[in-house]
Amino acid sequence: MPLDYATVKNWRFDDVRQRYDQKDTMLYALGIGLGQDPEDAGQLRYVFEKDLQSFPTMSVVLGYPGFWVREPAAGIDWVKVVHGEQRLTVHAPLPTAGVVTGKIRNTHVVDKGADKGAIIVTERTLHDEDGACLATLQQSTFCRGDGGFGQGDASPEALPAAPNGEPQLRCELRVPASAALLYRLSADRNPLHADPDVAHKAGYPRPILHGLCSYGVAAHAIVKSFCGYDASRLTSLNTRFSAPVYPGETLQCDMWRMPDGQIRFIARAKERNIVVMSHGTATVQS
Repeated sequence: MPLDYATVKNWRFDDVRQRYDQKDTMLYALGIGLGQDPEDAGQLRYVFEKDLQSFPTMSVVLGYPGFWVREPAAGIDWVKVVHGEQRLTVHAPLPTAGVVTGKIRNTHVVDKGADKGAIIVTERTLHDEDGACLATLQQSTFCRGDGGFGQGDASPEALPAAPNGEPQLRCELRVPASAALLYRLSADRNPLHADPDVAHKAGYPRPILHGLCSYGVAAHAIVKSFCGYDASRLTSLNTRFSAPVYPGETLQCDMWRMPDGQIRFIARAKERNIVVMSHGTATVQS
């Protein structure tokens, strides 16, 4: 059954209520590489209960609806689905423990053509127990096998490209070899990120890192470079995923501060000199 625009656009998501504690907050931060220098007070605030702070990109693993595109009623060739973009706007600091509710809807279903696939944009708002909105997240899912259904929405506004030339700032962070095994305890337990046999069958030489783990590492680089490790100053982070990262690689984040204050960035897997995240933008409070 091919993708049906009306079915996917009006997909009914139940609200996702999730309780988490300080252990979950610290585990997420460890999963994106914070705490590699245990004597760095800037990193320690995210991985140790004394004066603990939450890292804002933890929103991506809370109130998540699951891998709904695998449902037969969606008519999506889920095997060919990849994570295209991730966007995050922070409205209020995420508590270090508590209960949150994710409210989810599909905002765009874009037909790129029979030979180019389709894009589904799913919006998730994250709310605390009083109903206040903590964050808005947008995930673009690239459905490589589902274009050509003949109708759909206009594409959302594209993310801007980073400038050419030498960056104003460069931050290199090593992704621990165990990063995917640790990160999956906070989120996606797809064996692609843990089982070498599954990775080989998918065409990879070894298990790959979760895209959202790479996203968290890029946030780490920005918070380190522009915020003095005060992640509460990070108010938005958007990027396009262009290639997988392998655990054990070095993520090289090149950054530019634009005249309007916006930060733009790209990230490379340094050892392979390949761009893994492009069209990155971030905003930080002064």
